[in-house]
Amino acid sequence: MKTYRYRAIAPVALMIAASQALNGEVRLPAIFSDNMVVQQNATLTVTGKASPQSKVTFRADWAGGEGETRADGNGSFAMTVQTPPAGGPYTVVVDDGSGEKGRKVLQNVLSGEVWLCSGQSNMEFPVKGDWAQLMDADRVVATMQRPTLRLLQIRNTASVTPLDDATVEFGWSECSPAAASFSAIGYLCGKMLQDSLNVPVGVIDASWGGTPVEAWTPRESLKGVPGMEFRYGLLGETEPNVEALKEREIMRVYDAYDNPGKPAYPFDRKVMHSEWEKMPVPSMWEENVLPGFDGIVAMQYQLNLPPEAAGKPLKLCLGAIDDWDTTWFNGEIVGSGQIFDLRRDYEVDGRLVKAGSNVITVEVIDNAGGGGIWKPSYAEVDGHRYSLDGEWSYTVVTDFSKIQERVEWPESQNYPTVLYNAMINPLRVMPVAGVFWYQGCANVGNAERYERCFKNMIEGWRKAFGNSSMPFYFVQLAGFLQPVAVQPDSQWALLRQAQSKALELPSTAMATAIDLGNPVDIHPTNKEEVARRLTMLALDKTYRRPQNCEAPVCTGVRTADGYMELTFNGEIETPGGVVTGFIIKGNDGKWAYANARQTSARTIRLSSPLTPDPVAVRYAWADYPGGNLTGKVSGLPVAPFATDL
Repeated sequence: MKTYRYRAIAPVALMIAASQALNGEVRLPAIFSDNMVVQQNATLTVTGKASPQSKVTFRADWAGGEGETRADGNGSFAMTVQTPPAGGPYTVVVDDGSGEKGRKVLQNVLSGEVWLCSGQSNMEFPVKGDWAQLMDADRVVATMQRPTLRLLQIRNTASVTPLDDATVEFGWSECSPAAASFSAIGYLCGKMLQDSLNVPVGVIDASWGGTPVEAWTPRESLKGVPGMEFRYGLLGETEPNVEALKEREIMRVYDAYDNPGKPAYPFDRKVMHSEWEKMPVPSMWEENVLPGFDGIVAMQYQLNLPPEAAGKPLKLCLGAIDDWDTTWFNGEIVGSGQIFDLRRDYEVDGRLVKAGSNVITVEVIDNAGGGGIWKPSYAEVDGHRYSLDGEWSYTVVTDFSKIQERVEWPESQNYPTVLYNAMINPLRVMPVAGVFWYQGCANVGNAERYERCFKNMIEGWRKAFGNSSMPFYFVQLAGFLQPVAVQPDSQWALLRQAQSKALELPSTAMATAIDLGNPVDIHPTNKEEVARRLTMLALDKTYRRPQNCEAPVCTGVRTADGYMELTFNGEIETPGGVVTGFIIKGNDGKWAYANARQTSARTIRLSSPLTPDPVAVRYAWADYPGGNLTGKVSGLPVAPFATDL
């Protein structure tokens, strides 16, 4: 069964703002509010809506906190102002001269250090919430009374077009125990930075569990990413439209399927197809007729109605459908749904309802897991119910195993660029000190794409924020799933390797969480240590306060007399002197667990009786690896690596 949810595309908030502005009300994006923190000594872009053609002024009670511009014919305005050194509180006034409604006042504004936290569920993971909580959560909650640490949480929203305003879960607020549902890593990084820097700190959380990197990537940054060519083209249309994108997605997979003997798309949905196979409903088709199948299946049911039902409105109540359905009644479309565990209720116009045979056609798209109509269904006419359970006809229309890319629908938070558009693009007017990122689980199994897309995403964000060297510090995935001693084909290991390739970009650094995982929980609870490692990177590289924030890396490999010797760029150590976590490959291409011993402060020697002629070595290379090398100075774990990749 699926465990993910889909949410509707966000409305464009500025449409509302425009309407209000025409009535003489100054409107600012949601990220501009009381209690906000602005990045110190930076250029802030103030945007919003005001009376059309009005002169809009900005006044803040810090030195040089002035600016003015003129709104255009639609009331839109933008101006830049310089922010002060760390301090406050300040009052900010934006005024278009039209009176009380044309004057927006922001109170209790601070200047300091602002950090953006983003990614999927391990970044979304709360200090203490209804679905997860930190190890020792109550102790951490007790530390949250911090008036000069301010938190802003962006609501989970998606859009196929870039938005200028974000929807907030809660606006800028002084940190207190009431904010325990906030990102644990976000809060802890903010706290640790504030403790070290002694300045106001603002933390913005824009994260969504289960989402892939491509959803967070600007459209232009998808160019050249393997497998993204089709959607890059779709999103490049002049006016991307959810329904149009959906139709193109469906048509692509229909067109990609070439199986003689199957009906072509579109087939006649007005008549029953007696030649089709049969399946029981309600049920998941994997349970009976289509084991392990993902794709598109057309299903039909013949509904026989008495004469008195003819011409009367009919309510079609289809049980939950996994994942996405499009439904026809006597050849005319009556509805479509996307949520796998919700009943579909469709209204059928009486003109379509006939006495005798009526044909219901449901095309089901299933991307993963179970598929089909899996809860009881019925039709209702004039208060009388007619069961739709029983034997349905079906035919396979598209088998996703036969096409390169599965269908995605643009309403999904997983569709390329939709989270960047709704949750990141609106933030670009607000300078930030840097980004903390924790994501990757959703891309396991597609490391090649991730490597290219992640790099492109980082550079795309930097372009959007107007800062080509914006610090970007990220977490390498923790261990997960059951330990396997020799696992050279581990998809989790490949994804970690792809993450590490981002270190080729300037102003990036990686905090590995390889030692903090849980084999049965993808959400390890020791986020305090993750935050400590990220914060040390920021203090060392952004604020030039030296920290022992990185473990040694392998810099040399030597092969001789049946063994391999690795050299590291710093001193290493292991608990009890027993080295674990290495596998070694022979010239026959076979991998074996390696006997390893530390031969000096910076060297490890590896061998195996199964590989007399070793050619490559990998360390901590498994879903849940068992490596135990740490840096002697930092105490941090040595990150996974492979000499052959």
